Amino acid sequence: MSRRRGTFMLRSTPSGDHAAMSHASQAAERSDADLVDANRGFYESLWAAARLVEPQRFNTWPLVLELAAAAPRRLEVAPGLRPRLPLQDTCFIDLSAAALRQLRTRGAAAMHGLIGALPCAGASFDLVCAFDILEHVVDDEAALAELDRVAAPGAVLLLSVPLHPQAWTPFDDFVGHYRRYEPAQLLERLARHGFQVERSAIYGMQPKSSRLLDLGQWYLTHQRERAMWWYNRVFMPLALRFQKPLQWRDGLDDAAGVDEVLLLCRHRA
Repeated sequence: MSRRRGTFMLRSTPSGDHAAMSHASQAAERSDADLVDANRGFYESLWAAARLVEPQRFNTWPLVLELAAAAPRRLEVAPGLRPRLPLQDTCFIDLSAAALRQLRTRGAAAMHGLIGALPCAGASFDLVCAFDILEHVVDDEAALAELDRVAAPGAVLLLSVPLHPQAWTPFDDFVGHYRRYEPAQLLERLARHGFQVERSAIYGMQPKSSRLLDLGQWYLTHQRERAMWWYNRVFMPLALRFQKPLQWRDGLDDAAGVDEVLLLCRHRA
């Protein structure tokens, strides 16, 4: 499952361009309200049975530690219970009440909100993170405009999204995705909202087994409570243990075969 952060991240081999585009077309017919409801239902169930994973356990931590040292004002949008930024001195905004409760219990400043209407003042953050969220909203232009609005001049944006519409699977529908991005399309939209991609890295923890994807989706459909338990207690810890260090390259040039990408972007000065 690809996710809106820390959800099942599985990938299958596409069953053909025509089928993939058909799935994507069906997703495009979903309204923003439909997607909000789907995301709230899925992730509220997931986080209700989960424990917060410390940011230090993710392969993004070395980068985050370096960036946070020079960014006293920090925002992370839709972290769920898989935050990447330090819990202290970071503003977290999420849709899930279950996630917000645990974040607050750990002393984090956490507020309810959506990426398309952030409850924050303009130009108020030096480091902004939005992992696995942009693909979940109908109006990604409005979401990017909000990230543009709250980012200070010269701020860093860490953004991760799934790539290639032809790689669409039924699980994209199941977890509330609205789109996958073509690399050129993504670069153009970011530039339009004042963000220049400096570096990119292959991201995510997705096995390529279509059988595993189908099995996971069946359990989530028919035995959700059991599936959530296995994910939170077994699969997520294993995925964390076998993470590989991020391998960075300049810009976003060759993304062929990349399922999900992490981008380090610089906001216009």
